[in-house]
Amino acid sequence: MKKIGVGIIGASPLHPGWAVAAHIPALRALPQYELRAVSTSRRDSAEAAREAFQVSAYDNHRDLIHDPNVDLVVVSVKVTDHLELVSDALAVGKMVFSEWPLGVNLSEALDLESKAVKAGVRTLIGLQGRFAPEIQHARNLIAQGYIGDVLSASLVCSGISWGGTTPRSSAYLFNEATGATPLTVPLLHTLDTLAEILGEFKTVSVTSALRRKTVKVVDDSSDLAVTTPDQVSFNGLLESGGLVSVFFRGGSTRGDNLYFQINGSEGDLVFQSAIGNIQVASLRLQGGAGAETDLADLIVPDDLKSKFPGIPTGFGSNVARLYAQFAADIEDGTKIAPDFGYAVRRHRLIVQMQESALRGCVIECK
Repeated sequence: MKKIGVGIIGASPLHPGWAVAAHIPALRALPQYELRAVSTSRRDSAEAAREAFQVSAYDNHRDLIHDPNVDLVVVSVKVTDHLELVSDALAVGKMVFSEWPLGVNLSEALDLESKAVKAGVRTLIGLQGRFAPEIQHARNLIAQGYIGDVLSASLVCSGISWGGTTPRSSAYLFNEATGATPLTVPLLHTLDTLAEILGEFKTVSVTSALRRKTVKVVDDSSDLAVTTPDQVSFNGLLESGGLVSVFFRGGSTRGDNLYFQINGSEGDLVFQSAIGNIQVASLRLQGGAGAETDLADLIVPDDLKSKFPGIPTGFGSNVARLYAQFAADIEDGTKIAPDFGYAVRRHRLIVQMQESALRGCVIECK
């Protein structure tokens, strides 16, 4: 298979973000891909990127998009910039990987999906939690009847961000209008991963609260007004009939930052992690069923762990699995990796959750 040439918008070594922490290690570990270009918003950061990554570097995203060596454009910047950048890439017929969320709202997501369909190119959305081997193993165990019928699931997690302090570079997260909130980002990642194991939701109910009215900006010790709720409580009814409860809290805790328990008629499964964001967490999976009275660590089968060779450790591991599945889809003509059409479905779920929080009622998923 010919290598897929990748260009990343938003990969500055001077201010390392998600692209530097996850995308670049993932791409460099996978033989199907080759990083060929990056673009940043300033000339100095572009020059630093050229030196650090030994690829073409631009300070204008349109130059990257028009680079003939770039087959796949990766958009890893603030959500408020997604509409312009993704639209520009689609306009010239490039494949696009957009980080989640696809847009600030459902309207932008629908617009970008429509443009992708018109362009006739493959797309990829950054919802990678489902590809963790532990998640896949739990899904298979439930399908095989290990815990019997799913009765309920409860999950408590912390968000790293949305705590009491923030660097200036992440201050936008505390403004609800940017589209990157605890509900739209970590909670949605969590629910998407949970649905991979348990199936889709029939109804949802959400309550949120803004408990930290200000946040301390560590760069200059100034106070920043907060408009996005930092505590979110979710309740859902699965299509299978099971109940789901998820509580997301901003920041981190001295206790469990991720504890996820699935209770069945014949057994139980438990996930734990020191990191609260399930899509990047290193997960410990335990289980017990039948006559067993205690939990025991469950070993993930080798075929799941080695499904995609060359996967790096760290934050980029599930991102690498997402990339690997995308390459396999191109090679095999399949559509397993989530695309912009799938992203629109998840944006609709966000709208339903927001409606529930606003109206204080249960909303039926459509």
